[in-house]
Amino acid sequence: MKTKLFAIIAVVISLIAGYFMATYAYKSSQDKATSGIDQTIFLRDYAPRMGSTNPKVYLVEFFDPECESCRAFYPHVKQILEENKDVQLVLRYAPFHPNSLNVVKILEAARKQNRYFETLEVLYKYQPQWGDHHNPRPDLVWKFLEEVDLNIERVRNEMNDPAVLANIEQDIKDLETLQVRGTPTFFVNGRPLPSFGLEPLKKLIKEELSK
Repeated sequence: MKTKLFAIIAVVISLIAGYFMATYAYKSSQDKATSGIDQTIFLRDYAPRMGSTNPKVYLVEFFDPECESCRAFYPHVKQILEENKDVQLVLRYAPFHPNSLNVVKILEAARKQNRYFETLEVLYKYQPQWGDHHNPRPDLVWKFLEEVDLNIERVRNEMNDPAVLANIEQDIKDLETLQVRGTPTFFVNGRPLPSFGLEPLKKLIKEELSK
């Protein structure tokens, strides 16, 4: 009986130790990725923004419109902006999924018509249909865009604008420099999260606001 108890205790201790080691490794890798880096890499002039126009805290999110976790985080990020008037969201692209590059180009073309965030929300709304990982239907995106006040033909023409492609390519270079490997990845005033999750994100924002 005692042998079994000791075995269970050993397993529990091993799991706890593994958790803290993984957390430490994540933080160390993120800190290493951002140490010594020019902070302008986070705040490219062309990046879409939401929230404060004179922020104390810049919340930079590398996201993929085809990413389910990005979709799940989006309403929480909006709530953070509503509750903290000194925070500005800066969106950067990390088009890791198969169909996301074209969708990113559509978003940028929609921005030319001042319909960026309306388009993003429609894309997130219908992501389970067009971005289903088992049966993706990116062709459906055009049908869903009818819910936004967009000139669709203009979007089709402008989504391959060289300026649009240059901005996306710069984001891809920056995410490689920052060693961003998953989405969403957040930086708060250039600081990476100590561990992934909504609560660590809120805590880090609170820390920066209190400075």
